[in-house]
Amino acid sequence: MSNTRRVVEVKDADLPLHCPMPGDAVWNGHPRVYLPLEEKGEALCPYCGTLYKLQGWDGHPRHKH
Repeated sequence: MSNTRRVVEVKDADLPLHCPMPGDAVWNGHPRVYLPLEEKGEALCPYCGTLYKLQGWDGHPRHKH
């Protein structure tokens, strides 16, 4: 079993973010779950453990307009 965590950097254009993403090889590997990145700049998928990080995160919550 691998101890490597998958880390994916995403852009504002990818929001709202869900895992798995459309281009993932395992796009149907688990149910689609939406991940809130806007508050902390990163989120962990509860199904597969992928860590998503928002590019350009400045430490301030981003609010949808």
